[in-house]
Amino acid sequence: MTTVETRAVVDLLGVLAYAELTAFDRLAEDARMAPTPAGHAALARMAAAEIGHHDRLVRRLGELGADPAWAMAPFVPALDGFHASTRPRTWLEGLVKAYVGDGLAADFHREIAGFLPEPDRSLILEVLADTGHADFAVREVRAAIAAEPALAGRLALWGRRLVGEAISQSQAVIADREQLARLITTGTGDVAGIGRLIDRITAAHTERMRTLGLNP
Repeated sequence: MTTVETRAVVDLLGVLAYAELTAFDRLAEDARMAPTPAGHAALARMAAAEIGHHDRLVRRLGELGADPAWAMAPFVPALDGFHASTRPRTWLEGLVKAYVGDGLAADFHREIAGFLPEPDRSLILEVLADTGHADFAVREVRAAIAAEPALAGRLALWGRRLVGEAISQSQAVIADREQLARLITTGTGDVAGIGRLIDRITAAHTERMRTLGLNP
């Protein structure tokens, strides 16, 4: 890889490493809101998977000669700001955030990973693979809505808020990281390519909301 390509890879691994670390913290915290021991255990297992992903990304950063703390540092304000502004108040809000918010971020990073050479492409795709919270979240949220239909409207508003905040923070990160922005521009080819990427991510988000039984 060229120096420019390596910097872009380090940026992407850095943001993902910090995202996985914060996902561990968030899922462990949300697990304590679970209404049942089974739900508590399910989120705890997901949190354990996230810290495992973090460790793999940190090891790869070391192989590339990058200090993991340095690689993650530029993304701390944006990710911490997103989580501070979207802290779930209930168990169900936490599940919607894990499914919709994390799903949107994963779709975006998977798209970018497609522009990378191996082994980083495969590593990122493996790290972004579902750890089991998708099916679990869908079952829990749909069951809650079936029992109390009025929840659907409130959770739909919450899902839309999550997406708005996530898009805003992502735009800020990309604008601040020149190499990462260049990787996206080069990988998509042109403005039309960027538009198609956004369309794919938007379509996936819409499908997730419908899967939960929520209006997108």
